[in-house]
Amino acid sequence: MKEKILREFRDSIETKEKFVQGHVETIEEVSKAIAAAFNEGNKVILFGNGGSSTDASHIAAEFVVRFKRERPGLPAISLATDMAVVTAIANDYDYSEVFARQLKSLSTEGDIVIALSTSGQSPNILKALEVAKKKKLKTVFLTGLKGEKAAAKATYSFVVPSDNTPRVQETHITLGHVLCLMVEEILFEQPRKK
Repeated sequence: MKEKILREFRDSIETKEKFVQGHVETIEEVSKAIAAAFNEGNKVILFGNGGSSTDASHIAAEFVVRFKRERPGLPAISLATDMAVVTAIANDYDYSEVFARQLKSLSTEGDIVIALSTSGQSPNILKALEVAKKKKLKTVFLTGLKGEKAAAKATYSFVVPSDNTPRVQETHITLGHVLCLMVEEILFEQPRKK
């Protein structure tokens, strides 16, 4: 049992190390884009299904409340948190519309959309990304190996080099934390004393 536990942790670490080696420049670029959007009075809109839904909410909360430093809140929303809206859209239209319809209503030019999907094949995620593209919004797509094809349609994409759902999700939340940290540093770093 101990060996299996150690193997799971090693696998998680190795997946994250492979991921960051291939994406460090994009992480920097996306951090700057998010900071610029906040600086210009825009917001970040996040969404996903299942565990990715809670990761989207988690990242939104880090922006709105704080991550590591005391600072003003930053406008970020997760589209899976208002159950009245989600269930009304699913009931009155179709579940594939739950994020797309909200994006049509809530997004404005300059906003950044962050979509999380381990498979990269969820119809509601792909439809929302199409809406974002039509609205000329910058899109950030977090996915796993199975979503590599769909990731090419986003402005920025982060493909975790794994098709193991837990490894993909663990990497996504680490990425979310790093983006929050970088954005805070860009926007609120104190001038360094000499």
